[in-house]
Amino acid sequence: MKKNPTEKLSRLELEIMEVLWDLKFASIREVQQAIPEKRRVEYTTVQTIIYRLEKKQAVIRTKKISNAHIFEPIMSRKSAVGSLVDDFLSLFGGSAAPVMAHMAESGKLKLEDLKALEEAIKKAQGKGN
Repeated sequence: MKKNPTEKLSRLELEIMEVLWDLKFASIREVQQAIPEKRRVEYTTVQTIIYRLEKKQAVIRTKKISNAHIFEPIMSRKSAVGSLVDDFLSLFGGSAAPVMAHMAESGKLKLEDLKALEEAIKKAQGKGN
């Protein structure tokens, strides 16, 4: 999987990537049909977005079945999320403290989240040793 996207992904690009990450590979029609009906966009819009994702090296054409190209994600979900989070945290000087404080105060940060975060920190520190 590609680690560093060449460009940032838009909200719709991320939504389409979510479909591809779940399906592993799909045609444009399959991606379009997998988008929930109330948020589904036209086939040509999905086609444009997938071609844009291909230019950004987030997806790749793996084969052709009849007239349909099959696409696979080459950007990992972790890489895409990491890039978004890094960009977001840069708005706060790189510090997660204001974000974490807001999440705790708003009730969006639960004890289970903190336990998972603590485990992730321990795991990350173990890699550095």
